[in-house]
Amino acid sequence: MIHISSSFLEENYLKIKEDSISGRWITLTDIEPLYFELQNSKIETKIIGESEQERAIYQLKFGTGEKRILIWSQMHGNESTGTKAVFDFLNFIQRFPNHKITQAIVTNCSITIVPMLNPDGAQAYTRVNANNIDLNRDAVELQAKESKLLRKILEEVNPQFCFNLHDQRTIFGVEGTTNTATISFLAPSEEESRKITEGRKETMNVIVAMNKLLQEIIPNHIGRYTDEFYPTATGDNFQKMGHNTILIEAGHFPDDYDREEVRKYNFYALLQGIYHISINNNFTSYQDYLAIPNNIKNFYDIIYRSKNNEKDVAFQYVETIENGKFALVLTKEKEGNLSSYLAHKEFIKNS
Repeated sequence: MIHISSSFLEENYLKIKEDSISGRWITLTDIEPLYFELQNSKIETKIIGESEQERAIYQLKFGTGEKRILIWSQMHGNESTGTKAVFDFLNFIQRFPNHKITQAIVTNCSITIVPMLNPDGAQAYTRVNANNIDLNRDAVELQAKESKLLRKILEEVNPQFCFNLHDQRTIFGVEGTTNTATISFLAPSEEESRKITEGRKETMNVIVAMNKLLQEIIPNHIGRYTDEFYPTATGDNFQKMGHNTILIEAGHFPDDYDREEVRKYNFYALLQGIYHISINNNFTSYQDYLAIPNNIKNFYDIIYRSKNNEKDVAFQYVETIENGKFALVLTKEKEGNLSSYLAHKEFIKNS
């Protein structure tokens, strides 16, 4: 299994990173100038629809190959790390046009990207759309305009592989370690028994390639998200329909609440996954996916430790918008013996 040189990525990332977008609150206003810049490139840009509040939803396309890939981000408006990673990926394609990775991707793949599926939710910094619908639980009823649009694109593209980009909360760690789950992967189940179908094997195979690269850079910071079947979820339904869907959950890295380090690892995973698809025709090897540790809820943002842990107090940051700016508001979450939990920061109580 060939993977990208981690040293090459680390040495060149600052040349690749899209510096015009950063932080957690990424809106259509932030990324629309990037769409306009792409109009003079080989990446096709067009508006394909509107959100419930009539904000534009854009689609990007490039590549001439037979392997069809569909990528979308910010179906949850407050999960923007994947969006930043997508524009880093596009910068790589444009700034390294003659590199063997770029050449393999554009020659062997046809890639369709929706960088911001839920611009209303992005503006309000909420998970849901303007009608309070969770797009990731609307794959069956298709109540939302945005859900219908994604399904329309799926049918038009008929992708062999999809990348479904999300963020996860700071509460997740990697089972068997004291590390945060910085990136977590999932090959979604197709039904309640969680049977490992041929399609899931192919999805797992791509995740194995991404995991191997990240383990070189952030060892033991990668988790495997629960594959519990969600009947109305997008990934589960797309996988069931025969479109192998790779879920990437961007999590927490120490002291990185803006997720600027995490966007880098998200980009690395995305680039590696697409490159792997571009140079391979056999995706049957999957067993190493099952060895990725579980993603578990075992972290708080802050814990004040007491003597004998009997009166520990845990706090969690609530993400919000205050006076037009992103803010983290510390709220008390739990009290009692929290010795089985970890924290991103710990303090010892005086009494």
